Amino acid sequence: MRLLVVGQLNGQLASAVKMAMAQGAKVSHVETIAAATHALRAGQGADLLLVDYNLDIAALIAANEAERIRAPVVACGVDSDARKAADAIRAGAKEFIPLPPDAEMIAAVLAAVSDDNRPMIAEDPAMRAVIAMAEQVAPSEASILITGESGSGKEIVARHVHQKSRRSSKPFISVNCAAIPENLLESELFGHEKGAFTGALARRIGKFEEANGGTLLLDEISEMDTRLQAKLLRAIQEREIDRVGGSQPVRVDIRILATSNRDLVQAVREGTFREDLLYRLNVVNLRLPPLRERPGDILPMAEFFIRKYAAANGLPPRILSAEARRRLLGHRWPGNVRELENAMHRAVLLASGDIIEEGAVRLPDGQPLGPSDAGARAAQVAATTAEAISRSFVGQTVAAMEQQLIIDTLEHCFGNRTHAANILGISIRTLRNKLKEYTEAGISVPAPQMGASAA
Repeated sequence: MRLLVVGQLNGQLASAVKMAMAQGAKVSHVETIAAATHALRAGQGADLLLVDYNLDIAALIAANEAERIRAPVVACGVDSDARKAADAIRAGAKEFIPLPPDAEMIAAVLAAVSDDNRPMIAEDPAMRAVIAMAEQVAPSEASILITGESGSGKEIVARHVHQKSRRSSKPFISVNCAAIPENLLESELFGHEKGAFTGALARRIGKFEEANGGTLLLDEISEMDTRLQAKLLRAIQEREIDRVGGSQPVRVDIRILATSNRDLVQAVREGTFREDLLYRLNVVNLRLPPLRERPGDILPMAEFFIRKYAAANGLPPRILSAEARRRLLGHRWPGNVRELENAMHRAVLLASGDIIEEGAVRLPDGQPLGPSDAGARAAQVAATTAEAISRSFVGQTVAAMEQQLIIDTLEHCFGNRTHAANILGISIRTLRNKLKEYTEAGISVPAPQMGASAA
């Protein structure tokens, strides 16, 4: 997590910074709100701003919004003036931290406000298989396309890949292509020069430059306009970008990850997504199963969210009753992990004691989860089946396991032999020989899709 501290760094504020660093935050510091906006505009980047409430927080937020810089603000103050704290919240601060700081409060606020504090929870065999493949390819420089339903945790997996990569000490920058208007996305990605368009009052560094040396996540890439897709393709191929209104290309060193909740192969057929861009992004495909297909993750995730929101709200630890657990397992979770997180947040607030009963676990419309013995049984069957599949490897020969690994990897690479060989760590010649053996034995081998190279 990148924390930008704004204000005089002395006394209790310095203590708060040390506590944040102990929680793993990477801290930088400026003294004024003008310096804060300048640092963010210049590409320094921050996931959270910790701001002295004696400064003009409203002006800071307004200046950032004018530059389309969105980083949450947490106010802090030494003398704990209730009026100033309230003014800071009204001005747009997400939280207020009184100083001198409390280590547990610092940790809870950072966890509640930041977006990158979720651990990778993968207890279910279906999800473990995805994470194993993600960790296998993470040290490479290959682009990765992460697909799955909305709310299934694609960005969490992307962050995990970054953390396991050789770029883990460098920035991880995420851009939601669906949340930014089409006419602004180009400037957001590539930056702009002063005077490039109305409102461009100063040079602005884009996300490509902000991610230099690290990883850039293009979230919901399928929502990008086809015209901009062409410019993105060039940036990925050439590793250089052109700022809007700029005259000189800018070199960048980044790894690209992308996510989509749509079928991009179908989007190519429909003409809304470039085929050449798909192949640039989809060197490796990680498909995340929806939560209903990984029931072994439901309760571990629920317990994590309960701990998180109990701490964030200053409440004692709470546990799920047996009936509440059964109902969680019986629900289909159409909103996936995001729906489960919101349900657990509500449950923490609605529980009347240290035990979260089934009545506190409610749907967004306020209705409690209904009893679903059939659903619970189905979930249990699914969990048992998944576990059985994972254990089915026992007793197989090494040759059979090798064959399965090669075929599965080739399917993930849409039949592209070169990419599959790189992932497997073998030569293309060895891979061809193996595939020839399988074909001669009557085993179906994935063919390259949509004109992908078979070389």
